[in-house]
Amino acid sequence: MDRIGKKETRLKGIAASPGIAIGPVYLFRKHEPTIQTRTIEPEEIEKEINRLQNSLARSKKEVTKVLDFAENKLGRDQSKIFEAQLLLLEDMVLFEEIFKRLRNERKNAEYLVQDEMEKYHRLMMASHDQYTRERAEDLLDVENRILRNLEEQKLVSRIDGSRVIVTHNLAAADALIFSRNEVMAYVTEIGGATSHMALLARALKIPAVVGAHQISLLASTDDNIIVDGYDGTIVLYPGPDTTEHYEKKKEQYHIFEETLAPLRDLPAETLDGHCIKLAANVELEEELEFIKMQGADGIGLYRTESLLLGEEVFPSEEEQYKIYYRIAESVYPKDAIIRTFDIGGDKFMSQSIKEHNPFLGWRGVRVMLDKPQVFLDQLRAILRASSKKNVAILLPMVTNIKEVQLTKQLLEQAKDDLRARKIAFDERIKLGVMVEVPAAAITADHLGHEVDFLSIGTNDLIQYLLAVDRGNDIVSDLFQEFHPAVIRFLRRIIERGKQKRTWVGMCGQMAGNPLATILLIGLGLDELSVVPNAVPEIKKIIRSIHYTEAIHVAERVLMMQSEDEIISYLKNLMKRKFPDIPIE
Repeated sequence: MDRIGKKETRLKGIAASPGIAIGPVYLFRKHEPTIQTRTIEPEEIEKEINRLQNSLARSKKEVTKVLDFAENKLGRDQSKIFEAQLLLLEDMVLFEEIFKRLRNERKNAEYLVQDEMEKYHRLMMASHDQYTRERAEDLLDVENRILRNLEEQKLVSRIDGSRVIVTHNLAAADALIFSRNEVMAYVTEIGGATSHMALLARALKIPAVVGAHQISLLASTDDNIIVDGYDGTIVLYPGPDTTEHYEKKKEQYHIFEETLAPLRDLPAETLDGHCIKLAANVELEEELEFIKMQGADGIGLYRTESLLLGEEVFPSEEEQYKIYYRIAESVYPKDAIIRTFDIGGDKFMSQSIKEHNPFLGWRGVRVMLDKPQVFLDQLRAILRASSKKNVAILLPMVTNIKEVQLTKQLLEQAKDDLRARKIAFDERIKLGVMVEVPAAAITADHLGHEVDFLSIGTNDLIQYLLAVDRGNDIVSDLFQEFHPAVIRFLRRIIERGKQKRTWVGMCGQMAGNPLATILLIGLGLDELSVVPNAVPEIKKIIRSIHYTEAIHVAERVLMMQSEDEIISYLKNLMKRKFPDIPIE
């Protein structure tokens, strides 16, 4: 029952797991430990050490149970995040330092645990990169678990009836534990679509919306709520008409998804036989099984930055090789495109560098060329994983030919090193570059002469082209992926790249927008690499159109003068051709 006098309220978050849920709220307020600093007497030191040891033992036991439950419910691949938490709890360096400080400083265990772990947490949260901040939340979950066990607080895991979990933030372990109940959906105030909670929600097939600011202040337990995990919309205290609308939309999606299932193993091919490579973007190993379920044609972008999280140094060649090999093996015989470390700017780095304007500073391939030994380690690791000839290398933030030529020299050196060690690799491994700055876009023909493929990163490209910081709420409305200048720029990149018979793909956010699919195909893209959730819907669109029609659509859009005109035209087109795809 909604609270008396409350009017229908709409909020917008980030769609993290598809599905629509309509039902009552369970407002989850996780216990937040209040840490006070106190000095302990010399005779209390051993007792305090025992308290911490018991807390660590209980925490390990809890995570082990969660890990076992996750493996039984989701399989081993989806459970590795809890293996990582278990390893953190067994980190001897971290906890030996805490025990050492306890003896020397004679402070209580709660204070020292929080103080030590917050050092790492602050470093990760300081990043402008949302992906890095999301991994920081996993670290915070381990910290809170230890502190809760020090305080001997009980863990909330049971709720009555079917509920939508609404909370400020939800750790992956909490999401998994709550799934033992009749959970209809998850809604959080913070987080992103690549958080571990979001990945688990998708694996569990539970709708989720994250980044819904203020939701836990506006909602109370038992309030009625609608959660749209397709577009990130949340409706509190919905009226009868709104509820009926979403009930119909839920049924429409259910019918639509049933039509998508048979497409999983079919190619992304138009009605007149034009093939598009439809791949998936991957950030974590846990996503590998999911992309197979979605019917992706391999991996169009594997982001290697996740290997740097929580590390003080770059991972070794051997450490990287093992991960890249698993990536390549998991999709074989399909391809996996592995992007070299894209760090700096708003991305995580293993060292802190202060720059006045990091977006225009030391980032991407610039960093790697300044660290040739680190770059060689990564190139050798990728080459070693390419022995089955289904791996390609992608360079980020390229602005000129020289960067590509220097990289190719290092790549040849890496090959020579492996030949000397008699290690097999793909002698003809393909090399590509990200086109995400105007300089690369304008010289796409020159770049196409040096490499095997181009992959357009629309997120940064649009930001630089329109002079709009996509992370700045004040000007976020000006970040327009359907701006006429953007569409014309995309056509220019594709045409210039293909002058050298280089295939051109797109791995940015725009590639996964169904509204853009027909247009992008008509512009001449050879490949789309999208978030795994988007694969079935994009494939459905591709398989329902003629390539000649897509070309005509692109020609019409190129003549238009405003984003509003373009969006209106594309929406009408989609409603006419795909009435079974609900469009807001």
